Amino acid sequence: MTTKISYVIALLVGLGMIFLGARFFLSPEAATAGYGIHFNSNGDYSFHHIKGIRDIFSGVLLCAFVLLNERRAVGVTLLAGTMISFTDMLIVLSKSYNGVPQAMPHIVATILLSVFGVILLATKPQKKAL
Repeated sequence: MTTKISYVIALLVGLGMIFLGARFFLSPEAATAGYGIHFNSNGDYSFHHIKGIRDIFSGVLLCAFVLLNERRAVGVTLLAGTMISFTDMLIVLSKSYNGVPQAMPHIVATILLSVFGVILLATKPQKKAL
């Protein structure tokens, strides 16, 4: 049961990452504000596209591992992903105009990725009945 819940959370995280990445392409100013930073692009959305493709890739990879039922790969990907969410949190908190409320999505993501990554790696695979 814990593994199924972890898979559902991982799939939702993956789909969320795809959504966030697409948002950086479709609505870059809103996406940047939602991320927690102010960015004056002056019409150059290179940063937004870099961030967007990173998020889309991460989401597609995570969803693919979930759909392929690759428990260990999902766990490792979630744990490795904590580097991204933790660093994003530090970036947001480094801005003088931000505080914990703006960093909260990154904090929650770091906790979720850590907890469910560990659960998936610590859970032994279930043997299927023949």
